[in-house]
Amino acid sequence: MSNYHVEPIDRPQALAPEAIKSLRRHQVKGLSRRQLLRYSLGLGGVLWMTEVLAGTIGFLWPNLTGGFGGKVKIGSLDDIKLANSNLPIADGFPAYVPDARAYIILMDTGKQQFIAGDDTTGDGSALNVRGLYQRCPHLGCKPNPCLKNFWFECPCHGSRYDRLGIKAAGPQYGPAARSMDRFSASVDGSGVLTLDTGKITLGPLPIAVGQPGIIPPRTPTGCI
Repeated sequence: MSNYHVEPIDRPQALAPEAIKSLRRHQVKGLSRRQLLRYSLGLGGVLWMTEVLAGTIGFLWPNLTGGFGGKVKIGSLDDIKLANSNLPIADGFPAYVPDARAYIILMDTGKQQFIAGDDTTGDGSALNVRGLYQRCPHLGCKPNPCLKNFWFECPCHGSRYDRLGIKAAGPQYGPAARSMDRFSASVDGSGVLTLDTGKITLGPLPIAVGQPGIIPPRTPTGCI
């Protein structure tokens, strides 16, 4: 018998120790799964930190610049009249201020001036001026003042408020569950009004038309 043995050509061969050491010294081309995982986690962390930083800046920026979300200087009653010369502001019609996202209303038309002081509740009686948030408490639409009856009317679902933002009670006056929200306000010694749009007081509950606390509309029909 022959002492020769034939080895299969496809039989796996063990690597020599020198070859193993060479592979350890030289990095494999491309990314390993471990490197890919590390890079993915690192990139995810950077993106998360960027979002947190951007959100923080976005939250603080209005307070730093005096835009909505911070204190907004409105001006005196004369300034508001001049900017809305086509509207009967002196008669108590609301004036819209886009920078503050607010309506400014002279409360007692017999006193044609703002009264110096601070009002953190947003009621405005002591200052003779009220600042109302432009947002309807129902679903966030923008109520518009109607020249015909001096009331606010929401074009989305028909909620109606008197000129001072008091919601009229009753299903015929729309679905809003409360009156329009109010901003904290202050008036300096020169009669200049400033609204703190970062401090909002929720509006009171609706009042039935004809009861004390709500101003009746000037006409039985409105603009919508």
